This record gives sequence, structure tokens and C-alpha cells, in this order.
Amino acid sequence: MNNKPTKVQTMAILVLINGILNIVWGGILALFGVITIVGILCAPLLILPMVLGVFELIYALNLLAEPPKVKKPSQALAILEICNIVFLNIFSVVVGILSLIFISEVEVKDYFASLES
Repeated sequence: MNNKPTKVQTMAILVLINGILNIVWGGILALFGVITIVGILCAPLLILPMVLGVFELIYALNLLAEPPKVKKPSQALAILEICNIVFLNIFSVVVGILSLIFISEVEVKDYFASLES
């Protein structure tokens, strides 16, 4: 059994925290949307952070599982976290950038390659 590299563990924990924060932030935006007329018109856009948060929770929990249920790192999730700058979520942008940096590390690539075999 391979031990998880520190960077993989760190990435999973950051994504888990970010998922929780995105669900909370999306809830605040949705509440704002219910209160205002403009928000009602933009409601589909305002719940996007919540949807991303749910995907982040699923990904992080699967990555933290022993043995991990994730066989490849999720670059798409990291890019969507960076796109969260539209919703003024700076923490999500930082987590997305760190995730992309960690994914490109040789140690992390080797770990996921060992999971696939």
C-alpha cells in the first residue's frame, strides 16, 4: 500500500475546506437571490458555487479514503475553482492554483500513476 504524499493529503484537505466554504457562500448568494428581484433573475448563476462545493466534497472525501477511490487528479475541478473569482471567492482561487501546482509535481504524478496500475 502506497502512503499518500503530503501534497496529495494537503490538496485533499484544502479542497474539502473549499467545498464547505463554497456551499456556504453559494447559500448566501442564493439567499441574496431570493431577496432581490435581480437575484431571482440570476438564480441559476448564483447556485453554481454550491454545485462546485458538492463536487469538491465528493472529490476530497474520495481522495482522503483509504484506499483512495480517485485514480487521477482532477484538473477540471482546479480550473473551476479558479473560475470562482467571478463570485469574489479568493480562497477558492488560491486553492485552485495550489491544486494545479501540486498536480504538476513529480511526486504527485508518480503517486497517481501507482494507483492506476
